[in-house]
Amino acid sequence: MLMVVEKLPPDTYHELIDIWERSVRATHHFLPEDYIVQLKPLILENYFYAVDLFGVRDVEGRIQGFLGLSADKIEMLFIDSGIRGKGIGKALMHFAVFEKHIRKVDVNEQNEHAVAFYKKLGFAVTNRLTTDSLGKPYPILEMELVNDLWK
Repeated sequence: MLMVVEKLPPDTYHELIDIWERSVRATHHFLPEDYIVQLKPLILENYFYAVDLFGVRDVEGRIQGFLGLSADKIEMLFIDSGIRGKGIGKALMHFAVFEKHIRKVDVNEQNEHAVAFYKKLGFAVTNRLTTDSLGKPYPILEMELVNDLWK
């Protein structure tokens, strides 16, 4: 099935934050509840506005997954928790790499499935930060595309 990636406007942000929360709860088991609650308004009110957001919709028009891009990095990639493993993440990554020429991504080290996903797509760890962007003890792996496995 062909997946169309589209730019997402601010009127979709409340739908995106719901996807973000479901995805984080399904994949970020290492984050305590109070930290997820702390992050949610920061994501919705600040981080979404700091990136270019793109997403994939189902046939009914519901967003299934999205990514946020800065000038040179994938800043966020979240797939709705009930539909992971259907190729949405790979389609979004393909868009980021081939349409937007992005070659870098940061990922929580403790999110082992995400680390494996990026490695499978040709990314390698180039640096390890001991804390996340808020200074919390959730190590971040900086990764860069070193092997273009899609060609």
